[in-house]
Amino acid sequence: MGDFGLTALGMGAAAALLVGFSKTGMPGAAIPAVALMADAFPEQTRLSVGALLPILLVGDLFALSYYRRHADWGRLIELVPYVLAGMLPGYWVLATLPDDNLRKLLGAIILVLLVVQLVRQWCGWQPLPNRRWLVGTTGLLAGFGTTVGNAAGPIMSIYMVGQRLEKREFLGTAAWFFFIVNLSKIPGFVLLGMITRRTLVFDLMVVPVVVIGAAMGVLVLKRLPQGVFNGLVLSLAGVAAVRLLFF
Repeated sequence: MGDFGLTALGMGAAAALLVGFSKTGMPGAAIPAVALMADAFPEQTRLSVGALLPILLVGDLFALSYYRRHADWGRLIELVPYVLAGMLPGYWVLATLPDDNLRKLLGAIILVLLVVQLVRQWCGWQPLPNRRWLVGTTGLLAGFGTTVGNAAGPIMSIYMVGQRLEKREFLGTAAWFFFIVNLSKIPGFVLLGMITRRTLVFDLMVVPVVVIGAAMGVLVLKRLPQGVFNGLVLSLAGVAAVRLLFF
């Protein structure tokens, strides 16, 4: 087990299980994985972010194996330049901002987006014909959030629910988006010392659990109505925002 205790490995395994489940069945279920990995590396929060990235990539591969043909490529392509623009200040913040301030900033962003989405649903608003501002805002925040804490999930979930994607189309679009974005983050995380030999050894020990989570997600998705799916996605985004702000 190297220099990792049973508690740290248990936290990592739980995070891997949630990642697999979220990638193939319930987006947002991996939100607690960020906290679990932070608990596995209690004195090195940035290392926990680096350790989670390879686990997320393995989960992305499972998601692609099931849903790669369901992606809405038009929405992905229009987001890309804004995501890249959002990643640049994200790397700067990683190197300068204290962890506590960073968590609160992310929580506030997610909470504001969630309120906007809920108001839109309650008032019966349709997606706006000219939504360039929405695409740009989502892309910038997602790029920033994924860079500073692997925290773009709630942002993208709120955006895609608002675009009324069918659940398989939702998961296929998310699978390609996060695979491409997560792969692009590897060089930056290595340069910042967030992915190390120690984090990779830890990943190798817990990543097989992703397989179990992915299988569970596929089974659950088949039995989950679209309305329940959307409600759970938004609820988990709200939980993420509260946890980042207050815990």
